[in-house]
Amino acid sequence: MAISDVIIAEMMEEAEATKRVFDRLPEDKMSWKPHVKSRSLGQLALHIARVPSGVTLLAVPDKSEVPPFESNEPQAISRKELVQILEEGLSTAKQTLKKMDDQAMMNAITFQKDGKEIFTLPRIAFLRNVLLNHNYHHRGQLTVYLRLLNVPVPSVYGPSADENPFAAK
Repeated sequence: MAISDVIIAEMMEEAEATKRVFDRLPEDKMSWKPHVKSRSLGQLALHIARVPSGVTLLAVPDKSEVPPFESNEPQAISRKELVQILEEGLSTAKQTLKKMDDQAMMNAITFQKDGKEIFTLPRIAFLRNVLLNHNYHHRGQLTVYLRLLNVPVPSVYGPSADENPFAAK
């Protein structure tokens, strides 16, 4: 099994948990923020939906400019839009990752800002840290938003206070 197959399998399994969280988002609260410095619910959800394609495409070249961070990010309008963007991104990510053999995964990639090196690390480390871990971090934030909005939090890895997939029915 290739390294890319392992990354794809984890990404796809985690996408199912992300969809469960997206299914709970109240569409009338997409502009809600828990704090003035926070992203809105819709901005955070859209960021999560865009990660698979954005990160994998960023991981293709051996050297890239750090992308600019938007100060006024767009926000999602609906759950349907989010799932569609996520599904399209997963498809792009799978196609992109399948083209990377194990050697490409182990090769170093460099990110720079205005031509100055910011960091260099193996491509697989970048993908683990940003494609996967970064996305889990933001999905966790999204579950906190749900809790603050009194929306039942779905099971992600096990029981939540609102849902127990292991309970007897």
